[in-house]
Amino acid sequence: MSSIILTIIVINVLYVSLFTLRVMIVIKGYRVLASVLSMGEVFVYLMGLTIVLDNLDKPMNIAAYCFGWGLGVFVGSKIEGYLALGYVVMEVIVEPVDCILPDKLREQGYGVTSWGADGKEGKRLVMKILAKRNREQKLKNLILSLSPKAFIISYDPTHFNGGFLLKRLG
Repeated sequence: MSSIILTIIVINVLYVSLFTLRVMIVIKGYRVLASVLSMGEVFVYLMGLTIVLDNLDKPMNIAAYCFGWGLGVFVGSKIEGYLALGYVVMEVIVEPVDCILPDKLREQGYGVTSWGADGKEGKRLVMKILAKRNREQKLKNLILSLSPKAFIISYDPTHFNGGFLLKRLG
């Protein structure tokens, strides 16, 4: 493998990883950090594009560019998953026999709002839980260990205000 091909792959992995992170950071509301990151991103992009455009006569260089791009998407998403920026909201529905679940979750430091609801097969307990995204899997595992039949939906909140957890989550 020639050094140009390897350079093209490495530069594209770096560029697309930065691009992926920047988009995720903007979505999470960190605009200043995203702006700073974008300066490095565009520098790396221009370096890589210059190398490819100077070497268009070899199809392997174009293939290396495409391969580096795809690998960069993968690496960037893995990095973002590792950083797990932001928060997650879990809505959990369980049978009323699991009504101790909110207290068990609160004992573990989670803020839980719960209420009764009517489901297809009778009464249910519904809970809404806000947590840092890097604790999402731990929270899910805890819920399922205490209530294996729990119905769980999780999503990223875009805006929230108030609540006692905001001081603790910050």
